Amino acid sequence: MKIEQIHHVAYRCVDAKETVDFYTEVLNMDFMLAIAEDKVPSTKEPDPYMHLFMDAGNGNILAFFELPNSPDMGKDPNTPDWVQHIAFRVKDEDALLKAKERIESHGIEVIGPTNHEIIKSIYFFDPNGHRLELTTVTATDDMFKRLNDVKWDMLNEWTKTKKAPKQAEWLHSEEFNQS
Repeated sequence: MKIEQIHHVAYRCVDAKETVDFYTEVLNMDFMLAIAEDKVPSTKEPDPYMHLFMDAGNGNILAFFELPNSPDMGKDPNTPDWVQHIAFRVKDEDALLKAKERIESHGIEVIGPTNHEIIKSIYFFDPNGHRLELTTVTATDDMFKRLNDVKWDMLNEWTKTKKAPKQAEWLHSEEFNQS
């Protein structure tokens, strides 16, 4: 078996209409499909829901569930907000900056652009409290090759020490960034 692609990733939303409005108006995604049922198909539990599907480009689908009979949404109190997020790729740095302006024009606070050496990103939250990232790749093919060459060494060192591996320092070096 070989996975072909992610069909969709599903998250919970507070309000289906507000969520569709945000993703269509702020991020310019197409609203693809809505499914609503009174029973969960897989478990047959009586639990009405609205399931939304948004086109995230290139065959990628972002989905949401509104669950009116469930307790309010919560977050993992032991995981920092910056960890769990949805990242979307944009064409280039110009598109990233234009997206930032567009998002801010809707009154949404945006962090960044942040330079991660191989990508640049901006961060903000949707109306459900999900952290979103828009990113563009800035690395060269040579930079990715060099990172590919050390990925197992980095993982093995991390596994032993639980500290940023020595190869991570190289990512921020002048030598790496001239690749």
